[in-house]
Amino acid sequence: MDVKTVQLVLEKSKKRRFPQTFELIVNLKPTYDLRKSENVVVDYVELPKGRGKKVRVAAIVGPELEKVAKEIFDEVITKENLKEFAQDKRKAKEFAKRNYHIVAQVSVMPDVGRYLGRYLGPRDKMPNPRYGMIFPDNANKQMLKTLYDRLQKLVRVVIKKHRTFGIPIGTENMDAKDVAENAKYVINWLFNRIPGGRQSIKSIYLKLTMGPAVRIF
Repeated sequence: MDVKTVQLVLEKSKKRRFPQTFELIVNLKPTYDLRKSENVVVDYVELPKGRGKKVRVAAIVGPELEKVAKEIFDEVITKENLKEFAQDKRKAKEFAKRNYHIVAQVSVMPDVGRYLGRYLGPRDKMPNPRYGMIFPDNANKQMLKTLYDRLQKLVRVVIKKHRTFGIPIGTENMDAKDVAENAKYVINWLFNRIPGGRQSIKSIYLKLTMGPAVRIF
């Protein structure tokens, strides 16, 4: 995977009225058994050069962190209005859909699971403590800003129902070198993260949103 491959994908794709996303399309081998729980993957990979565009991050907090959270996150729900918010199914579903990441204050997590779990769980968007998405009650502004900035580089990888899946790794507005570096990093991550490693992968393609795919593995 190199810069020339990224440039080839750009050349093969027509310009659109919006910045297209570079995506790795991964095909697992037919022998990869998704019925086995150990083969199911729901994880995150951090792109070293970022994803080239902003993603929405919502926070669910107690009253003591409401003010500072609103200065940083794209949407904030407080513990006090969480129950009422979740009772409106349409509003709760739209919240889960429009925000790529959901983070929460640790003392609020029981209520998050109780009231929003049914909407966040199926979308694999419950706050993940491994990536700092559950923060302490005494979190300060700098801690939350650092978390927000890191989440802008974090991409969700889900292998659950299908052997083919996509991973966004940047946009066409990014430098080709940065896209190539992201691609290399994610491919190596896949080799180490997926059960069976590279032996489980049939092929990997690079493409833009509306463009043709170029095989890279």
